Amino acid sequence: MLDSYKLKSTSSLPFPYSKRLNTIGTSNADLPLVDPGMYQLDITLRRGQNLAARDRGGTSDPYVKFKIGGKEVFRSKIIHKNLNPVWEEKACILIDQPREPLYIKVFDYDFGLQDDFMGSAFLDLTLLELKRPTDVTLTLKDPHYPDHDLGSILLSVILTPKEGEQRDVELSKTEVLGSFFSVKSFWWRSYRPPAFPALGFSRAERQNLCCQNTQFQTQSLRLSDLHRKSHLWRGIVSITLIEGRDLKAMDSNGFSDPYVKFRLGHQKYKSKIMPKTLNPQWREQFDFHLYEERGGIIDITAWDKDAGKRDDFIGRCQIDLSALSREQTHKLELQLEEGEGHLVLLVTLTASATVSISDLSVNSLEDQKEREAILKRYSPMRMFHNVKDVGFLQVKVIRAEGLMAADVTGKSDPFCVVELNNDRLLTHTVYKNLNPEWNKIFTFNIKDIHSVLEVTVYDEDRDRSADFLGKVAIPLLTIQNGEQKAYVLKNKQLTGPTKGVIYLEIDVIFNAVKASIRTLIPKEQKYIEEENRLSKQLLLRNFIRMKRCVMVLVNAAYYINSCFDWDSPPRSLAAFMVVEDMLEDEEEEDDKDDKDSEKKGFINKIYAIQEVCVSVQNILDEVASFGERIKNTFNWTVPFLSWLAIAALCVFTVILYFIPLRYIVLVWGINKFTKKLRSPYAIDNNELLDFLSRVPSDVQVVQYQELKQDPSHSPCKRKKNNLG
Repeated sequence: MLDSYKLKSTSSLPFPYSKRLNTIGTSNADLPLVDPGMYQLDITLRRGQNLAARDRGGTSDPYVKFKIGGKEVFRSKIIHKNLNPVWEEKACILIDQPREPLYIKVFDYDFGLQDDFMGSAFLDLTLLELKRPTDVTLTLKDPHYPDHDLGSILLSVILTPKEGEQRDVELSKTEVLGSFFSVKSFWWRSYRPPAFPALGFSRAERQNLCCQNTQFQTQSLRLSDLHRKSHLWRGIVSITLIEGRDLKAMDSNGFSDPYVKFRLGHQKYKSKIMPKTLNPQWREQFDFHLYEERGGIIDITAWDKDAGKRDDFIGRCQIDLSALSREQTHKLELQLEEGEGHLVLLVTLTASATVSISDLSVNSLEDQKEREAILKRYSPMRMFHNVKDVGFLQVKVIRAEGLMAADVTGKSDPFCVVELNNDRLLTHTVYKNLNPEWNKIFTFNIKDIHSVLEVTVYDEDRDRSADFLGKVAIPLLTIQNGEQKAYVLKNKQLTGPTKGVIYLEIDVIFNAVKASIRTLIPKEQKYIEEENRLSKQLLLRNFIRMKRCVMVLVNAAYYINSCFDWDSPPRSLAAFMVVEDMLEDEEEEDDKDDKDSEKKGFINKIYAIQEVCVSVQNILDEVASFGERIKNTFNWTVPFLSWLAIAALCVFTVILYFIPLRYIVLVWGINKFTKKLRSPYAIDNNELLDFLSRVPSDVQVVQYQELKQDPSHSPCKRKKNNLG
């Protein structure tokens, strides 16, 4: 039988620690301040009871945030229109000190607006009995209105100490980014002296605590020999969203505009929107990193897109990865809960890719045997073996110089994030230093040679999100192997320089045939990022880019007109008929739609106008990028792609010389018409568009352009000047 007790809210107990309550059994309240092992906190968010109504309909859309040390460590899913929600979500959190209380905050989700606060409470982890499941009921309170009854939250928690040997393994895993804004600060907090309140601790105890912490800092900064090359995630989950069946109609026309959201921990994806259908066909693929050995739960929600107002919830379902066998594709037909219809998915669990972190003393490419094995793996003789494994990338993050001072002390606490598509790894933090040295080696598995390596430097802050210090974006095809280079850091938009340089040494080994084949396959989608917002500057820039593309077409039209100035009357007449057909007025919509639009509120109209402007902004960007990519293909912006296009044209010319065109068209038509029969769940793609998606637009060319270092701002130069 689980122990059950009720804790008071944050308004009734002093901050930051509550008064200790007497519980049955031995708690961990009397543990020493510095424990050699970390702690694992397993939380099961059960349900909420009698929560506060924050919406006009007398309901709420609640979700829960968990925080430790001011950092968000977990966020639950949203339960729509329910004051007694049932979550049954699990979270596994690593903590270095159980004396930090766990804060729980409940919010009401509001689309497009600030979420409403529904109450908070906290759990004193020192009251928990180690290695024993405990049921907890937390009463929610609002500090500004302590008399209001805001309901309660039910949890199940288990606090388990980690052994000292395991701690080193976990520390190496903390270099995984995951959600570094949420968890990085308290995972690495043992690197700085802890800021415990003086109340209740003697001066000698605090000094002893700092000394022990300093000793542990020296040990933890060195990765153990045993785990230097440990893999940072245990597998990859590949999900193919095939179709939806008999979804619920959410619009007045009897249809929906459905799209699907996926979430595994902090990894999120969003499918494309399928307009006016109840049986959508998506054919999209998404890849998740699997960090837990026992698997995890993938939350899936289906939504109906509505312009100018909150999207309608269609239904939800889940996938328990622990119930699926590995190295096998599973076809799942999932019934949507809290709604109608089914989703059809293909799910495959595969082994982990080659991704690792090590010190400079462990270099795969300097070891002759390992280097030969890597070169053999990507040799031309193995061009058709595992086509998805295109190449090998090794990044040495050596040091940075002259960084921006982000703290009031004139210093920064920098750490470095290395990203390749959805693979994100990070270094340790070097505290109070503007010229940090990391000396770390990161290895990645290349799935697309046209990917861009992004290296970002952040300043770690204990009580808020990390501050941005600088960023560089380096296309893999522009890398010169084995050369240590100083890259000037850029701003967030990668349009101009910021303060500081970072020293990197990068090596790329890849198979050119595999890379060429992968060029004709759709690009890997990135995790859901911040949605595009309306920007006057961005809108104007996209308009100018679009104007350039249009002017190219206009000039081409003038050229054609000068060459064929009414020399062919039938052609001119045909062009006139086409233009007349394009200018034909569209039919007016029904009066019912006009009446519905008149009933919209003022705020909804503003949202609708803003969404239309954002759509226009994005369409201008897509059209302009398409034209720029065609231009950059022919002006050799990326030589690899230009040579690939020439090789494809040469092969097609040779084939056309020996085989008549009608037979080629016949084979192409048979392939297109029988593709669905041969592979019913294949993802639709257009090889030409996939090729053009790899060619950078003019904006991306500027973002990827390497800036030259200003000698006057070099730290070495400044030292010489100071000596003079």
